Amino acid sequence: MLDEREAAARAPVQETAAIDPAVLNPMIESYLMSDPKLLQRLSIALDDTLKAEGEAKARTAIAEMHDQIFNGPGQVVLGNPEGDVTLVEFFDYNCSYCRAALPDLATLLAEDQNLKIILKEFPILSNESIDAARIGVLVGESDVDYWTFHEALFSSRGKVDKSVALAAASDLGLSPVNLELQMGEDRVAKTIQTSYQIAQALGITGTPTYIIGNEIIPGAIGVDDLRARIANMRDCGETTCS
Repeated sequence: MLDEREAAARAPVQETAAIDPAVLNPMIESYLMSDPKLLQRLSIALDDTLKAEGEAKARTAIAEMHDQIFNGPGQVVLGNPEGDVTLVEFFDYNCSYCRAALPDLATLLAEDQNLKIILKEFPILSNESIDAARIGVLVGESDVDYWTFHEALFSSRGKVDKSVALAAASDLGLSPVNLELQMGEDRVAKTIQTSYQIAQALGITGTPTYIIGNEIIPGAIGVDDLRARIANMRDCGETTCS
Protein backbone atom coordinates (compact mmCIF):
# COMPACT_ATOMS: atom_id res chain seq x y z
CA MET A 1 0.00 0.00 0.00
CA LEU A 2 1.31 3.43 -0.93
CA ASP A 3 1.77 5.88 1.88
CA GLU A 4 0.49 9.43 1.50
CA ARG A 5 3.85 10.88 0.41
CA GLU A 6 4.30 8.32 -2.33
CA ALA A 7 0.75 8.84 -3.49
CA ALA A 8 1.26 12.56 -3.65
CA ALA A 9 4.50 12.11 -5.59
CA ARG A 10 2.80 9.89 -8.19
CA ALA A 11 -0.27 12.08 -8.54
CA PRO A 12 -0.54 13.86 -11.90
CA VAL A 13 0.52 17.49 -11.85
CA GLN A 14 -2.34 19.88 -12.44
CA GLU A 15 -1.40 22.51 -14.97
CA THR A 16 -2.86 25.99 -14.65
CA ALA A 17 -3.84 27.66 -17.85
CA ALA A 18 -2.37 31.11 -18.36
CA ILE A 19 -4.94 33.89 -18.49
CA ASP A 20 -4.59 36.22 -21.40
CA PRO A 21 -4.29 39.82 -20.07
CA ALA A 22 -6.27 40.94 -23.09
CA VAL A 23 -9.19 38.92 -21.72
CA LEU A 24 -8.61 39.47 -17.98
CA ASN A 25 -8.08 43.23 -17.96
CA PRO A 26 -11.44 44.11 -19.56
CA MET A 27 -13.14 41.78 -17.07
CA ILE A 28 -11.49 43.59 -14.13
CA GLU A 29 -12.36 46.95 -15.61
CA SER A 30 -15.95 45.89 -16.14
CA TYR A 31 -16.19 44.66 -12.54
CA LEU A 32 -14.80 47.91 -11.12
CA MET A 33 -17.04 50.02 -13.33
CA SER A 34 -20.07 48.09 -12.11
CA ASP A 35 -19.33 49.37 -8.58
CA PRO A 36 -17.50 52.73 -8.87
CA LYS A 37 -17.40 53.16 -5.07
CA LEU A 38 -15.42 49.95 -4.57
CA LEU A 39 -12.05 51.68 -4.77
CA GLN A 40 -13.26 54.32 -2.34
CA ARG A 41 -14.23 51.63 0.15
CA LEU A 42 -10.88 49.92 -0.34
CA SER A 43 -9.08 53.21 0.24
CA ILE A 44 -11.04 53.83 3.45
CA ALA A 45 -10.34 50.31 4.64
CA LEU A 46 -6.63 50.76 3.93
CA ASP A 47 -6.57 54.07 5.81
CA ASP A 48 -8.32 52.44 8.77
CA THR A 49 -5.84 49.56 8.77
CA LEU A 50 -2.82 51.86 8.60
CA LYS A 51 -4.26 54.08 11.34
CA ALA A 52 -4.83 51.08 13.61
CA GLU A 53 -1.31 49.82 12.96
CA GLY A 54 0.11 53.30 13.69
CA GLU A 55 -1.84 53.56 16.93
CA ALA A 56 -0.66 50.13 18.06
CA LYS A 57 2.94 51.04 17.26
CA ALA A 58 2.61 54.33 19.15
CA ARG A 59 1.17 52.57 22.21
CA THR A 60 4.08 50.15 22.29
CA ALA A 61 6.69 52.88 21.85
CA ILE A 62 5.15 55.13 24.51
CA ALA A 63 4.96 52.20 26.96
CA GLU A 64 8.62 51.35 26.37
CA MET A 65 9.72 55.00 26.85
CA HIS A 66 7.24 55.82 29.62
CA ASP A 67 9.71 56.88 32.30
CA GLN A 68 11.79 59.00 29.93
CA ILE A 69 8.66 60.72 28.60
CA PHE A 70 6.78 61.39 31.82
CA ASN A 71 9.41 61.26 34.56
CA GLY A 72 12.62 62.34 32.84
CA PRO A 73 15.11 64.47 34.80
CA GLY A 74 15.50 68.05 33.65
CA GLN A 75 12.09 68.31 32.01
CA VAL A 76 9.92 71.35 32.68
CA VAL A 77 6.56 70.74 34.37
CA LEU A 78 3.84 73.39 34.19
CA GLY A 79 0.32 73.49 35.56
CA ASN A 80 -0.65 70.95 38.19
CA PRO A 81 2.20 68.49 38.90
CA GLU A 82 -0.42 66.06 40.24
CA GLY A 83 -2.86 66.64 37.39
CA ASP A 84 -5.15 63.85 36.24
CA VAL A 85 -4.18 64.32 32.57
CA THR A 86 -0.70 64.98 31.18
CA LEU A 87 0.08 66.79 27.95
CA VAL A 88 3.64 66.57 26.64
CA GLU A 89 4.95 69.00 24.03
CA PHE A 90 8.14 68.70 22.00
CA PHE A 91 9.11 72.17 20.77
CA ASP A 92 11.82 74.24 19.12
CA TYR A 93 12.15 77.92 19.99
CA ASN A 94 12.58 78.78 16.31
CA CYS A 95 9.51 76.85 15.21
CA SER A 96 6.89 79.22 13.81
CA TYR A 97 4.14 76.66 14.39
CA CYS A 98 5.17 76.35 18.05
CA ARG A 99 5.00 80.13 18.30
CA ALA A 100 1.51 80.12 16.82
CA ALA A 101 0.45 77.36 19.22
CA LEU A 102 1.70 79.17 22.33
CA PRO A 103 -1.72 80.78 23.04
CA ASP A 104 -3.26 77.28 23.00
CA LEU A 105 -0.98 76.22 25.83
CA ALA A 106 -1.62 79.45 27.71
CA THR A 107 -5.38 78.92 27.43
CA LEU A 108 -5.19 75.36 28.72
CA LEU A 109 -2.98 76.39 31.64
CA ALA A 110 -5.40 79.16 32.60
CA GLU A 111 -8.63 77.19 32.34
CA ASP A 112 -7.67 73.66 33.43
CA GLN A 113 -6.47 73.37 37.02
CA ASN A 114 -6.04 69.60 36.76
CA LEU A 115 -3.80 69.56 33.70
CA LYS A 116 -0.10 68.69 33.90
CA ILE A 117 2.06 69.95 31.03
CA ILE A 118 5.56 68.65 30.33
CA LEU A 119 7.78 70.62 27.96
CA LYS A 120 10.52 68.80 26.07
CA GLU A 121 13.32 70.83 24.52
CA PHE A 122 13.64 69.43 20.99
CA PRO A 123 15.91 71.79 19.03
CA ILE A 124 16.00 70.51 15.46
CA LEU A 125 15.91 73.62 13.28
CA SER A 126 19.30 75.27 13.85
CA ASN A 127 22.39 75.59 16.03
CA GLU A 128 20.78 78.72 17.47
CA SER A 129 17.87 76.55 18.59
CA ILE A 130 20.30 74.25 20.39
CA ASP A 131 21.91 77.16 22.23
CA ALA A 132 18.51 78.52 23.26
CA ALA A 133 17.46 75.04 24.40
CA ARG A 134 20.59 74.72 26.54
CA ILE A 135 19.76 77.98 28.29
CA GLY A 136 16.16 76.78 28.60
CA VAL A 137 17.28 73.63 30.42
CA LEU A 138 19.22 75.75 32.93
CA VAL A 139 16.30 78.13 33.43
CA GLY A 140 14.06 75.12 34.02
CA GLU A 141 16.38 73.98 36.81
CA SER A 142 16.28 77.41 38.48
CA ASP A 143 13.80 78.76 40.98
CA VAL A 144 12.16 81.17 38.55
CA ASP A 145 8.99 81.31 36.47
CA TYR A 146 9.83 79.21 33.43
CA TRP A 147 6.59 80.11 31.68
CA THR A 148 7.62 83.78 31.64
CA PHE A 149 10.91 82.78 30.00
CA HIS A 150 9.06 80.52 27.57
CA GLU A 151 6.69 83.30 26.52
CA ALA A 152 9.51 85.82 26.20
CA LEU A 153 11.43 83.65 23.73
CA PHE A 154 8.40 82.92 21.59
CA SER A 155 7.39 86.59 21.68
CA SER A 156 10.80 87.86 20.57
CA ARG A 157 11.44 89.10 17.05
CA GLY A 158 13.78 87.35 14.67
CA LYS A 159 15.75 84.19 15.30
CA VAL A 160 15.90 82.93 18.87
CA ASP A 161 19.54 82.32 19.79
CA LYS A 162 21.81 82.32 22.81
CA SER A 163 21.73 86.08 23.27
CA VAL A 164 17.92 86.20 23.20
CA ALA A 165 17.70 83.34 25.71
CA LEU A 166 20.30 84.90 28.01
CA ALA A 167 18.50 88.25 27.94
CA ALA A 168 15.19 86.62 28.88
CA ALA A 169 16.86 84.67 31.69
CA SER A 170 18.56 87.83 32.91
CA ASP A 171 15.16 89.54 33.14
CA LEU A 172 14.21 86.82 35.63
CA GLY A 173 17.24 87.61 37.80
CA LEU A 174 19.56 84.85 36.58
CA SER A 175 23.21 85.55 35.83
CA PRO A 176 23.88 85.40 32.09
CA VAL A 177 27.58 84.84 32.83
CA ASN A 178 26.87 81.77 34.95
CA LEU A 179 24.38 80.43 32.44
CA GLU A 180 26.83 80.75 29.58
CA LEU A 181 29.46 78.94 31.63
CA GLN A 182 27.06 76.11 32.49
CA MET A 183 25.30 75.64 29.15
CA GLY A 184 27.96 73.22 27.91
CA GLU A 185 27.79 70.90 30.89
CA ASP A 186 27.01 67.22 30.40
CA ARG A 187 23.73 67.23 32.32
CA VAL A 188 22.37 69.92 29.98
CA ALA A 189 23.38 67.96 26.90
CA LYS A 190 21.91 64.78 28.42
CA THR A 191 18.49 66.41 28.90
CA ILE A 192 18.34 67.43 25.26
CA GLN A 193 19.77 64.12 24.08
CA THR A 194 16.99 62.31 25.95
CA SER A 195 14.43 64.28 23.93
CA TYR A 196 16.16 63.18 20.73
CA GLN A 197 16.13 59.55 21.87
CA ILE A 198 12.43 59.66 22.72
CA ALA A 199 11.64 61.34 19.42
CA GLN A 200 13.56 58.70 17.47
CA ALA A 201 11.80 55.87 19.27
CA LEU A 202 8.39 57.44 18.70
CA GLY A 203 9.01 58.57 15.13
CA ILE A 204 8.69 62.26 16.02
CA THR A 205 10.28 64.41 13.34
CA GLY A 206 8.71 67.86 13.70
CA THR A 207 7.50 70.47 16.14
CA PRO A 208 5.22 70.97 17.83
CA THR A 209 4.40 67.37 18.60
CA TYR A 210 2.16 66.48 21.52
CA ILE A 211 1.64 63.30 23.49
CA ILE A 212 -1.64 62.78 25.34
CA GLY A 213 -2.28 59.36 26.78
CA ASN A 214 -1.23 56.82 24.14
CA GLU A 215 -1.55 59.20 21.20
CA ILE A 216 1.25 61.03 19.39
CA ILE A 217 -0.17 64.20 17.87
CA PRO A 218 1.96 65.96 15.24
CA GLY A 219 1.39 69.61 14.45
CA ALA A 220 -0.39 72.59 15.93
CA ILE A 221 -3.91 71.15 15.96
CA GLY A 222 -5.52 74.01 17.89
CA VAL A 223 -6.85 74.46 21.39
CA ASP A 224 -10.29 72.99 20.66
CA ASP A 225 -8.87 69.66 19.49
CA LEU A 226 -6.44 69.53 22.41
CA ARG A 227 -9.25 70.37 24.82
CA ALA A 228 -11.42 67.60 23.35
CA ARG A 229 -8.66 65.00 23.70
CA ILE A 230 -8.04 66.01 27.31
CA ALA A 231 -11.77 65.75 28.06
CA ASN A 232 -11.88 62.31 26.47
CA MET A 233 -8.96 61.15 28.61
CA ARG A 234 -11.01 62.04 31.66
CA ASP A 235 -14.15 60.40 30.31
CA CYS A 236 -12.82 57.10 28.98
CA GLY A 237 -9.06 57.01 29.45
CA GLU A 238 -8.40 57.44 25.71
CA THR A 239 -8.07 60.50 23.50
CA THR A 240 -10.95 59.19 21.38
CA CYS A 241 -13.99 57.70 23.08
CA SER A 242 -16.19 55.22 21.22
